[in-house]
Formats: sequence, structure tokens, C-alpha cells
Amino acid sequence: MRDIVAEKIETLERGEVPIYEPGLAELLERNRPRLSYTLDVGEAIRDAQFLYICVGTPPTASGDADLSAVWTVVDELPRDFDGERPIVVMKSTVPVGTGTAVRAALDARGFERVGYVSNPEFTAEGTAIDDFMHPDRTVIGSFRPDDGDAVERLHEGIDGPIVRMDVASAEMVKLASNAFLVTRISFINEIANVCEVTGADVLRVAEAVGLDHRLGPHFLRAGIGFGGSCFPKDSLALKQLAANSGYHFQLLSAVIEVNELQKRRVVNKLKKHLGSLRGKRVALLGLAFKPNTDDMREAPSIVLAARLAAEGAVVSGWDPIADGRAALTGVHIAGSALEALDGADAAVVVTEWPELREVDWAEAGARMENRLMVDGRNTLDPEELRAHGFEYEGIGRGGE
Repeated sequence: MRDIVAEKIETLERGEVPIYEPGLAELLERNRPRLSYTLDVGEAIRDAQFLYICVGTPPTASGDADLSAVWTVVDELPRDFDGERPIVVMKSTVPVGTGTAVRAALDARGFERVGYVSNPEFTAEGTAIDDFMHPDRTVIGSFRPDDGDAVERLHEGIDGPIVRMDVASAEMVKLASNAFLVTRISFINEIANVCEVTGADVLRVAEAVGLDHRLGPHFLRAGIGFGGSCFPKDSLALKQLAANSGYHFQLLSAVIEVNELQKRRVVNKLKKHLGSLRGKRVALLGLAFKPNTDDMREAPSIVLAARLAAEGAVVSGWDPIADGRAALTGVHIAGSALEALDGADAAVVVTEWPELREVDWAEAGARMENRLMVDGRNTLDPEELRAHGFEYEGIGRGGE
């Protein structure tokens, strides 16, 4: 494996993992004799049959995917390939048409014998290992069937169907899948907002809707919006891809707008109970964009912290894994949930860490200046909180 960050390579060579992912450290340790790490691209590809490109494609200022890292990898490929037909395999999420452009660039450099396959990843942070070993599907897009056959053979023994297609379709599958998932999230959040003003309970609504065999229960959990390394950038990239092609993707534009507004609704909930937030102390419980990861990219906590600071609030934060100091300017990072709640006028559940259900809420309430809980993930028991003197407000819990 090759990376350009020396510190990351040194960390991996010591047997340490630079990110938090359940089970990953143990997996790497078991396979340590079979793994090597380097900064040198020539060393990395020596005797390699498959050259996997796994780099970030963050959004640019225009919303397009930034492919600079992808092109850096392609441009750095040396001419002295070993093996009969090495295959470049694209795991990074890229816009439709990237494979065609890379194929043309390879051909222009005289790399006609180098194959190209699109093999997008569908692993979620927190469950990545299980997602890889038991995928819903493995998508393989190729220009030549024999290149696709070679990548398919790599997946023998993995429990999940193989879906073969052309490169452009494989690139679209990843973008379309994530766009559909975020559409479900924004849809149930809109339903939650209507529930609040009509007296309905979104938990009961989502439960019944999810039992419809045509719909299913997945991604129907109302909250304060999606974040992370994939959903925001991929939805924005697909929207921009459509716009660049002359098509206005109205539905996806609305999905993105709903998600941005959903995060800010929390501030209004706090102001409804506390009035002006100037000088008020607010604790953010959970900072990572989801449980079982330390990833702070596009985390709702970042938006909330910034909005609360703009309102003049004093913000503390806690997360069992994510540090948050680099992403959250001016936020006191506490060592425990109880410490974050010391002297707080309100608390907001931002990430549904299971550790929150183990908090002694009687002690927590005694530490707070004002017992107000805004449960942004509907993860706590309202009756338990109210029994300890809390005002409780969830998302879409109009019937509570």
C-alpha cells in the first residue's frame, strides 16, 4: 500500500491504525505479514496485477468532485509495468465519464495494455469490514470483459452478488445509491417537521411506513441531518454533474437544502425554551457524524457549534472517540458526557452513541443549570428524562 503522507506510513508500519474503525486494527494485525507500506509508487506497483486507486474526491468550490488526487496517481504511474496486463481499478467515487478520460490518458501514454475497471466501494464507516465481506452487491464496470473477469475472480469467496456493467454505469451506481439514501433521510426529516406541527409522532409513522414491503425501514430515522465523507459530497457532485450536462436536478437540490436547514432547526428549538442564547451554556453530546467512527467530516456538530457561537452561546462538546478540537473552534472538549453538562443550560444529542443511554441522568440533571434536552437523534427515553426533571424535545415527536 502506498500513500504520500510519511506520518501515515510510519504509523501503519508500527502496527497502528490512524483512523477509528471497529475491528480494523485486529484485521491488519492478523494480516501483518502480508502487508507492506511505502511512499514510493514504483515499489508499490512492483509485480502488482491490480492497481487500486483509493483517494479522496472532495468537493471543489463549484461543487464538482476534485479529481486532482486521482490524476496525480494516474500521472505518477511509471512506464515499466511488470506482468502481462496490470489493471487499474478505481475505488474512489468519481463523476460519470472519469473512466473514459483515464482510459484515454493511459492510451495517450502508450499504456494500451494496462486495463481499467470501475469497482466502486459501498462500505459504511463503523461497519466497513462486514460491509466488505457481506456486500449487498459488488459492482464491476469494465471496457474489456476479460479485465472485469479478473476483478471478479478477486471477489471469489465474498458473500454477495456480482453485477457486471459498463464503466459509466458503474460510476453512476455509486452516485445514484447515495443520492437515493439521502433523499430518504431528507424525506423522513420533512415528515418529522410536519409531525411536530400536527401532533403526530414520527417514530410511529416511520415504523408503519417501513413495514410496507415496497419501501422498507432503512434510512427512515428522523434526526438533524446527514453528514460524513460521502453523502454530502456525493449528492453535491451528482447535482453538479447534472448541471454541467445541462440538466437541473430539482429533487436532489431540495434534498440538500432540507439537510442544511434541518441542522439549524435545533437552534430554534433551543431558543424556543431559553429565549436569547447569548451567554447560555449548551452541551453537544456526540461530535462525529455517526457512531463508531472518529470522522468529523461534514459532521452536524460543526454547523451547530458555529450557529450557537454566532448566537453568543458558550459551547462544550463530548464524544467517546472523535477529538473534535481541530474542527470545532472555540468549543470546550470535555472528557465525559457529565463534564460537558456541568453548568449547562441545555444539551443536544448530536450523535446517537450508545454510551448516552448509560448516562446517570439524575446526576446529569443535578450538574446542569437548566434541565433542557434536545434529542437530535431520538435516541433517549423521553419518560426517563422527564422523570429526572428534564424538559425533553426530540425530532418529530409531536405526540410526546
